[in-house]
Amino acid sequence: MSKQYETVIGLEVHIELATKTKIFCGCSTEFGGAPNVHTCPVCTGMPGSLPVLNKQVVDHALAIGLATNCHITRVCKFDRKNYFYPDNPQNYQISQLYLPIARDGWVEIETGGVKKKVRIHEMHMEEDAGKLVHDEWDDTSLVDYNRSGVPLVEIVSEPDMRSAEEVIAYLEKLRHIVQYLGASDCKLQEGSMRADVNLSVREIGSDAFGTRTEMKNLNSFKAITHAIEGERERQIELLEEGKQVVQETRRWDDNKESSHAMRSKEDAKDYRYFPEPDLVPVMIDDEWIARVKAREPEFRTAKLARYQKEYGISQVDAEILTESRNMAELFEAATALCKKPKKVANWLMVETMRLMKEHDMEPQDLRFSPENLAGLIEMTDKGTVNSSVAKEVFEHVFLENVDPQAYVKEHGLATVNDEDALRKTLEEVIAANPQAVADYKGGKEKALGALVGQTMKAMKGKANPGRINELLREML
Repeated sequence: MSKQYETVIGLEVHIELATKTKIFCGCSTEFGGAPNVHTCPVCTGMPGSLPVLNKQVVDHALAIGLATNCHITRVCKFDRKNYFYPDNPQNYQISQLYLPIARDGWVEIETGGVKKKVRIHEMHMEEDAGKLVHDEWDDTSLVDYNRSGVPLVEIVSEPDMRSAEEVIAYLEKLRHIVQYLGASDCKLQEGSMRADVNLSVREIGSDAFGTRTEMKNLNSFKAITHAIEGERERQIELLEEGKQVVQETRRWDDNKESSHAMRSKEDAKDYRYFPEPDLVPVMIDDEWIARVKAREPEFRTAKLARYQKEYGISQVDAEILTESRNMAELFEAATALCKKPKKVANWLMVETMRLMKEHDMEPQDLRFSPENLAGLIEMTDKGTVNSSVAKEVFEHVFLENVDPQAYVKEHGLATVNDEDALRKTLEEVIAANPQAVADYKGGKEKALGALVGQTMKAMKGKANPGRINELLREML
């Protein structure tokens, strides 16, 4: 009988914090920009330059630590992690080893209806390195220091996950917590959230851990899933052949869907850590913790339960609406104004989602006001505009945040409710379409739709299709 194996997974998640300036200097953290424009003597490691800690970084890190049930280190310090790499300008990275800001936390995940706690070993603050750009044409490597000194937190989990599904649930949970706090946008594709996967396999029933490998360069949930499945199979194959798994760092190649060894794994002692002499310890008191705790928003888990209870919205709809804090806030504010939660939800989940996809936008990029969405819903309900005009107006609300009432008035889009004008148009349509009239009288219900369409066209879409339908049946 073949052996049964269990996968054991722990993650190191790097999250880029949403500060306007870097962790130890005043340079911009903006993504993009020409190479080496967001730099100064501090973040390019010039001799004699001194770091000054950005307080906003500690605020964000504290908020994440508290929201993930961690113990906060009241006196935390920075350390130097020494290694030599071209994108690391000082030849060391300022990080935290001995006294990280937070330890011993947990988050709850749910997969297949089963809840489980994933423990967090520790979370520390550190600076990001620069970026190497490899030019294959010239066979050279260039360094861009724009990212050097961008503030990060690294969240190290315990090896509590057993499948790719659990890993994705854990990352989703972290992403929602951090986004709701406004501490990072967590965009994997832009590198503001990055995960390294530590994975080993062992026989089911065994308590001993197998030899683990670490996989880097994972910038999408799809890549993470494939990397986990691929590495599990690779390790099992080695063990089945009686070979050893080597402890090493491997790089995932998304195009080839395979990983290759980068280097054998170093121990912490190879980094020659020592306390950072240029930075004083950070003292965190009760008052600071209370201030950060008071700013905590209602998180997604609480919103999911409340939306179903308070607004009578299904679990699936609530999940879509709470996927981002911006979307949830739009929904709540528009609902408070028009008192029609299901209609607000419908506009957000159908038209808003369609336009976001069309314009390649994220929920945090939405700029229209809840007042304008609520106003459009009111106008549609009163019959001031019909549904097709409402969609046309909403496109302008979505893109330019126009006032729907002013827009409808200015462009003469209000529904024509003048019965005489409507009857006059219908008489003309009936006279111009004898075949459709004959078909309808002969029992072909579809012919009525054609006549409604002709009438709407004649009235430039500004009539109520329901009323046209009623009048047509009466007149025929």
